[in-house]
Amino acid sequence: MKKRTALAWGVAIICFVVQMLITSAIPQSEEYHDFADQRSYFGIPNTLNVILSFPFLVVGLIGVVLCYYENYFKLSLRGELCGWTFFFIGVAAVAIGSSYYHLQPNDARLVWDRLPMTVAYTSVIAIFMIERVDSRKGTFCIIPLLLAGVVNILYGGKFFDDLRPYALVQFVPFIAIPVMAILLPPMYTHSTYWLWAAGFYLLTKIEEAADKPIYNLTHHIVSGHTIKHLCASMVPVFLTLMLAKRDVLEERLSLLQMWRISWSKVKENGTNVENVSCNYSVVPVTAEYHT
Repeated sequence: MKKRTALAWGVAIICFVVQMLITSAIPQSEEYHDFADQRSYFGIPNTLNVILSFPFLVVGLIGVVLCYYENYFKLSLRGELCGWTFFFIGVAAVAIGSSYYHLQPNDARLVWDRLPMTVAYTSVIAIFMIERVDSRKGTFCIIPLLLAGVVNILYGGKFFDDLRPYALVQFVPFIAIPVMAILLPPMYTHSTYWLWAAGFYLLTKIEEAADKPIYNLTHHIVSGHTIKHLCASMVPVFLTLMLAKRDVLEERLSLLQMWRISWSKVKENGTNVENVSCNYSVVPVTAEYHT
């Protein structure tokens, strides 16, 4: 197991280095800061984008409180508690960083928008490792992953103006988490909530890309980026609901295994058709003739 773990980390590092060597830098485009909805209300610039950052604060604070309130989430491992704490702190900090950025969008403030998100992303990866791979190694990875995320943001946003590492931090969890949720046996029930969260995350990317088209389609009522804030806040909402509802599994089966079992039962029910035998009796018919 140790050799496999070392091999996996080695392959990941080599792939990252090769990717950095063979691809050119991706600078932050100034057009990114040109959001569709720039209206100001009550003296607040970009009002809707600023105000709709605050659902993250509510969900994040609720999550942190419930992590420690009489073990409401039934976290059985110390690493889990640490990982989920960092996750919810990151979610709460998104509200502060995002609102600060949207008050005056520019490259310098964008760092503070992305930093809390990166804390949340890397925490989730560590949590998955704890729950589905190895609890000890996953716990050990929490701090290194968080530090890697911080270095990533500083590299791309502060020093070298290169988004390649940040792109990996954003999109690798999006691919890895659903795959791990489907293939790796969980410790707890309600694993499908991970897929709901991943679905909302995908939706945020679509809305972000369609910022101006959505703004025009809604006749300048709401922009894609504003809706993105609401959908993005649904990701921690679903994960909070998952934590509140789930229980420890007696038998650890992956979602893929459970789907196969369910499909097998459906097929069996479809083939077990009740055989009905019908007996026909011959009734003599007497013909009557009338003259």
